Formats: sequence, structure tokens, C-alpha cells
Amino acid sequence: MSDVEEITTQRSTVDEWTEGLAQSTGSPGGGAGAGVMLGIAASLTSMVAGYTEADPERRDRLSAILTRAETLRQSALHLADDDATASRAFGAAFKLDQGPERDEAIREAAIGAAQTSAELGDHAVAAIEDLSWLADHGKRAVIADVVVAFGALRAAVAGARTNASFDLATLKSSGSTLEEIHAQHPRLWNSVETLTTAIERIDACTASIDHRAAPTHADGST
Repeated sequence: MSDVEEITTQRSTVDEWTEGLAQSTGSPGGGAGAGVMLGIAASLTSMVAGYTEADPERRDRLSAILTRAETLRQSALHLADDDATASRAFGAAFKLDQGPERDEAIREAAIGAAQTSAELGDHAVAAIEDLSWLADHGKRAVIADVVVAFGALRAAVAGARTNASFDLATLKSSGSTLEEIHAQHPRLWNSVETLTTAIERIDACTASIDHRAAPTHADGST
């Protein structure tokens, strides 16, 4: 596709989307990439749940996981496209001439982008529980896919955290102090800490699975 604005997760192939991501336009950018990583985590969650045998004690839980994962997959991709739209607003704001209009445009763009990142982060945090359950109860033959899903989920959380944090910091460009930003946007500010905690939880979940792998080491010994 020649027009970068036509690059979306809904209409573009993977090749077209990643080619668009590779361009120095920022739309799609890292935030959209975090959304796609969340979609991958959701897809792998569905796959592992689908492989897992649904005995009477697990049937309802697995059915709920599958439903949530499919909803998350779709939501994540839409959020990826929302972030690309927010990135375009950012770019347009910074191209304006210096003055109050530019400051206000930057402020609005930063808040909108931070809100998109925080929403993506909320979805990602909610997905940890289902993936953790699959790590304990899912089909053991696909445990490696659980680890890959955790990796994708971690990338989504880390991306949302970083983008939300930097978007808030950008508000300083429109004249706000960090103290004012904290006071005016407490939910967005607190989301950064929540996502930091979520990364630590994902790392702990991943580490708890590691003993199931072959005990190889970087030096090649076993």
C-alpha cells in the first residue's frame, strides 16, 4: 500500500503492516506494535486452551478463557489501529508553529495517546490470570507456546507502560510540570506503576515454567 494511513491491522496483510511499521512515519509505531503483540498473546492463549482437554472440572473455565481470548484478540488489534491514529495526531501537533495552538494540540495528542496505551495495558493485565492458569493446567505438550504467549504479553505490557509514561512526559512540552501532570491525570499516572507490577508478575510466571525445559546453559553444558 502506498498510503501509510491505509495501513491497518484489519485491512493489511502481515507483510504490508510490518512494512508500514518499518517506515519512519511513526504510524503505525511502537504503541501499535504493542497492540499487535497483545493480539498474538491472545491468539496463543486461545490455541493452548483449544488443545487442552476439557474434563468436567475444566470445561467451564476453558470455555470462558476461549471467549475472553477471542474478544481480547479483536480488541487488541483495534487498539493497535487506535494508537496509529493517535501517532498521526502527535505528528501533526508537533508540525504546528510555536504558540498556544501548538501547545494545546500537543497536550490533547499526548493525553489521547496515553489513554490508548493505558487501555491497552488494562487489557493486557487482565490476560495474565488466564495465561497463568494455562501454565498450570494447560496441555503440557504446548507449554512452550504458553511461554511465547507470556513473552508477547510482556512486550505488550512493557510497550503500554513505556508509551504511557513518555506520553505524560510530553505534556511538559506544553508547559505543565510533572506535579501538575500527576494531579491532573492520576489514573494515567498510576497506570504506569500498575504496568510495572504486571511486568514483574509476568516474569515470575515465566520463571516458574522454566524448570520444565531442558537444563541447558549458555555455555553449552547440561
